[in-house]
Amino acid sequence: MDITDGAASAPPTPVTGQRNGGDLVVETLSALGATTVFGIPGQHALGLFDALSRSDLRFVSSRVENNSAFAADGFSRATGDVGVLFLSTGPGALTSLAGLQEAYATGVPMVVVASQIPLEGLGARRKGMLHQLDDQKASAANVTKSQRLIQHASGIPSAIQDAWTEAVSSPQGPVWVEVPQNVLLDPVMVPQVEDALAEPFDNPPRIELTREAVAWLKDSKRPAIVAGGGTRRGRAEAWLLSIAEKLGAPVVCSPGGNGAFPWTHELSLQSWVEDRHVTEVLEDADVLLVVGSSLGEVTSNYFTMEPRGRIIQIDAEPRVLESNRPALGIRADAGQALAALDEALEPLARDREPGYDAVALVSATLAKVADRLEAQDLGKERTFLQDIREAVPAGMQTFWDMTISAYWAWSCWDSRDGQFHSAQGAGGLGFGFPGAIGGSVGLESKGLPARVLAVSGDGSAMYSIAELATARQHDIPVTWLIVDDGGYGILREYMEGAFGKATATELARPDFVALAESFGVPAQRVAPEDIGEALRQSLAAEGPNVVVVETLIRLFAPTHLDQ
Repeated sequence: MDITDGAASAPPTPVTGQRNGGDLVVETLSALGATTVFGIPGQHALGLFDALSRSDLRFVSSRVENNSAFAADGFSRATGDVGVLFLSTGPGALTSLAGLQEAYATGVPMVVVASQIPLEGLGARRKGMLHQLDDQKASAANVTKSQRLIQHASGIPSAIQDAWTEAVSSPQGPVWVEVPQNVLLDPVMVPQVEDALAEPFDNPPRIELTREAVAWLKDSKRPAIVAGGGTRRGRAEAWLLSIAEKLGAPVVCSPGGNGAFPWTHELSLQSWVEDRHVTEVLEDADVLLVVGSSLGEVTSNYFTMEPRGRIIQIDAEPRVLESNRPALGIRADAGQALAALDEALEPLARDREPGYDAVALVSATLAKVADRLEAQDLGKERTFLQDIREAVPAGMQTFWDMTISAYWAWSCWDSRDGQFHSAQGAGGLGFGFPGAIGGSVGLESKGLPARVLAVSGDGSAMYSIAELATARQHDIPVTWLIVDDGGYGILREYMEGAFGKATATELARPDFVALAESFGVPAQRVAPEDIGEALRQSLAAEGPNVVVVETLIRLFAPTHLDQ
């Protein structure tokens, strides 16, 4: 049977000048403070897009739904606001899931509105409707906080408001809402939505746990702190700084926590979590305070870290607590928890452990890290990353794909006054450029300088190459740096290290400069030693542009394999 048979799959008859369910979705989002929607139109979602034409919401049309999800994610990361994504049914919805996995893993608040086949097609029977799935929202269950199906128009405002509330409540994340085609299209009697309120649920630490954590910290002789991505999401930076200074505790940031603690502070171990010398500092701590991190694969130096002291672990996500190490687990928003700890702590004497000097330890540890890198003949790589850092203005936000340059940046990128964003949550390819597009749009919506930098490899660039059309169509000021090494560089290194040879890692790829120019996007190819000047020029230009560097960047040697 032809699955397109049946009137339910035919384009709807337009209703001119009549409010419908789509209007209720758009009105509620606007009342909640949304300014921007990302996505791609689809047949069952036409009611949403018709309603957009009667609203003040800006729509940014991507070319692939997965990239729409990354863009909404980037919008939220750059602004702290909720990202909004409109999806069509079936293939469109399913194509977004890898992008949503990144948002879910990283705790990015998003409201995802997916269309659905008409109500009469839902249930156990297969009616053969276009895009029909047995249970579409079940497909999103692994990559969103919750999933809702709205079956009548009057339920739309409350459902959208509830979804928004859940998205911004810690642990933050994407929330999935489905609305059938006929619910979006049918005329409604529901009055226009005038206001909506979505306050995040309170998530403070329990009093007895706070008291116990304070007691541990007051008695500590050699404390240390791991600041994960939850520290940034909880806007806990000021309390983290205060607590570290009161305790005299070295602080290392995970890749997701990059920027949570001042890079050049005398207690900062920066982000060298993949270095054995830093791992040893954390292992030697008598109390290890872990904030917004699971002590997962990367942060634990690939599970080689063996702390000998007690651990206090703070996280809003209950599944994270003690997932890798026994700890005093405190389920709480990082900001609220650190505020409570900071209020209860007084500055401690720095000499409470004879012979122990935290500042000297940090300085000596960073010197050991530098010596280890010096011994590996990585001058080209270190210069390349430093040239990029010096070319990027201190306050600019950067978006990094899963590429060797990003693996370096996880450890060595000083975000200064800007923000560092990468796809380390789920680790999928293709985040950098569409994430930067969303971030730039978000900054513009705030009246802030909108130029951002995206960094990809040639392999990951092909996942999002179609978004050159999006950047050009909307004239989005993103500079896209593509580091072209002819293949999947990190997989090449892994396979050569493990097997002595690489298989299926080499790629045929386009002329990225010519391809960008075919979209009307200015592009240039430069040598590695010229990257600094090329970026300075591109970052000062108008609209989108591309810089391509053809070079092989090697990764620093892993230390977890030495154990």
